[in-house]
Amino acid sequence: MTQENRRENEIRTETGAQGLPLPLADPEHFPESGELPDGVRTVRLKDAYGCHLRFLPNVVYADRSGMELHLQLFLPEDSMHKKHWPLIVFIQGSAWFRQDIFASLQDIVRMGERGYAMAIVEYRPSDAAPFPAQVQDAKTAIRFLKKHASEYGIDESRVALWGDSSGGHTALLAGFTCDEAPDTEKSDGISTSVRCIVDWYAPTDLAMMNCYPSIQDHSAPDSPEGSLIGKKSVLENRELADAASPINYLSADRPTPPLLIMHGSSDMLVPFNQSCRLYDRMKELGKDVEMVKLLGAGHGCGGFHCSQALDLVEEFLKKHL
Repeated sequence: MTQENRRENEIRTETGAQGLPLPLADPEHFPESGELPDGVRTVRLKDAYGCHLRFLPNVVYADRSGMELHLQLFLPEDSMHKKHWPLIVFIQGSAWFRQDIFASLQDIVRMGERGYAMAIVEYRPSDAAPFPAQVQDAKTAIRFLKKHASEYGIDESRVALWGDSSGGHTALLAGFTCDEAPDTEKSDGISTSVRCIVDWYAPTDLAMMNCYPSIQDHSAPDSPEGSLIGKKSVLENRELADAASPINYLSADRPTPPLLIMHGSSDMLVPFNQSCRLYDRMKELGKDVEMVKLLGAGHGCGGFHCSQALDLVEEFLKKHL
């Protein structure tokens, strides 16, 4: 008889033909096995990723301009089903064209593991619907998530907006304007207010983008900025460009959520000056704003996708969420 067979007979003798009764113990205090076959190495490790995530793909939150708009949800799992998580609404940049919705997946997952419900927002591209469609979509997504907060285990009172590039531009406009224009007529009585905003290298003053070094024309009708305002020249249509510029929605008497700006010093697409302009204006108005200049970083590369960058984001979030 082999050692394995002998052990099986011992187990049957100890527990009876039906085995042990279930449940054996509280799952959180389950006994550790003392078995240790010859040659087995033992180590004791600790999970470092944080929360396990539940992925809910392609949640439809609206239907506009002949297209369904989706949310990609990454929700921390709570084994006791009692905790409601703070929510980060993330808007993926795309030069306002069609989004590569999972382009920042590594950051989304890592922030989710840190204990935040993460929602990636799909907005209408500018070639399907020009400004302010993207801002309207972001606000609708926020209202949808708040409306379904209990279903998703979200704390609707602790919501932050985060976006990169054109997604940051949309996040700024949605956060700055809250329930005021540009908005949709249907609100379901739910506010789009957020606790804070994280802006990664967003355009903030469209008419000034061509005044600083860049590898891209930001004024032509077929430029990203021109396409955003209806395939028109930015410099020849200043009224439209100014209406699509977040910096113009700041005033001393309008409440503004606290803001963290992060921008690379070597951004070749969105000039670093765009963030400087917004930071200076917020400081001038006495707003709560922080700015981090990432030395040597480009447009979303060279330092943004690392633990230290996410630590800066989380440090800010913990102050305000």
